[in-house]
Amino acid sequence: MINLIPPKTRFKNNARYIHLIPALKVICCLLCLALPASLMAKDTALKQPGVSVPDTTADSVLLKRRLINNAFDNIFIQNLRTSEGGNDYFNKIKTQLTADLAPNFILFQTPKSRFFATFTARVKIRLLASHGAPVKSPSFMPGATIFYRLNEDTYKPKFLSFGYSHHSNGVRGPSLNPDGSFNRDSGKFTTNFYTLTYYTGKRIDKENLIINRYDNIALEVHAGLFGLGMSEGLKDHYGFIRVNGSRMYNLAKAYDDPLEKGKKVYKNWQRIRFDFTYIADKYDNYSAVDFKKRLNVSLKYYYQFPFMPSTALMVGGGYRGQDDYNQFFEDSYGYVTIGLASDLSFNFGKH
Repeated sequence: MINLIPPKTRFKNNARYIHLIPALKVICCLLCLALPASLMAKDTALKQPGVSVPDTTADSVLLKRRLINNAFDNIFIQNLRTSEGGNDYFNKIKTQLTADLAPNFILFQTPKSRFFATFTARVKIRLLASHGAPVKSPSFMPGATIFYRLNEDTYKPKFLSFGYSHHSNGVRGPSLNPDGSFNRDSGKFTTNFYTLTYYTGKRIDKENLIINRYDNIALEVHAGLFGLGMSEGLKDHYGFIRVNGSRMYNLAKAYDDPLEKGKKVYKNWQRIRFDFTYIADKYDNYSAVDFKKRLNVSLKYYYQFPFMPSTALMVGGGYRGQDDYNQFFEDSYGYVTIGLASDLSFNFGKH
């Protein structure tokens, strides 16, 4: 049997097919025109000055580097010298007040650089317990220091510092007495020295507590070793090569923010610091193991109350094999110190 399709129905299906082909052709033409145009527009944008395609990878690397530099700047600040005032006891020459003032001026600090530079206008003062309470020739010890980070681990930081310092007492009198001894009353004292220091650290986070430990070892070389930058009488009697070192524990504690309920702020709480200096070169025929004349050591403990934003109570003691107070460098003795300490480094963690 032959099925006959009505002519009208056959024409209707063919019409649908005939109209579909032109539509597909139009779509293909539009795609062909649009694709090259978009490619050309992208290429033009890349070539135009001032127009760039965002590079999220490069931006994230740059941001990470700057965050690390900023974190290391805070680490450098923690290791700056503090200002201290109070009194030393059991000195050979009794005092009523002693002070080691070390204001730190930050000369260079930016997240764009791994360098950090400071100038410290350090002055040491001893108010003697004698008639008139004289200040016996203060020690003027200004210096500049440059810090440089070596790694990117803020929990195990490693960095270097290089510093230049001057030490004098501002007196113009002759350094030596007629008999050749050092003039301790009005004699001029001057020395200049360079210090290269290597630091390592470790940070431990506990609940409501941050513990930072820093260790350093340093080589201190005085210009007097080369016959320069020293007053008469120091050669062969004063240490021109010294090995310095220290270990410090800095503890920051979480407190309730007095302004925002439910928020915590970290502030310095306690600090323990041990320092030593060993005179390594030959002087006054002392043997290399004569620690009574070659070794200076000190151990200090600091406690900071919440209402003391940048000041801490200080107690400590130590031994001076060669006194670091200008004219009295020939003295050796043990001592105890009590007082206050303050500086930039005691603002750590205040956030």
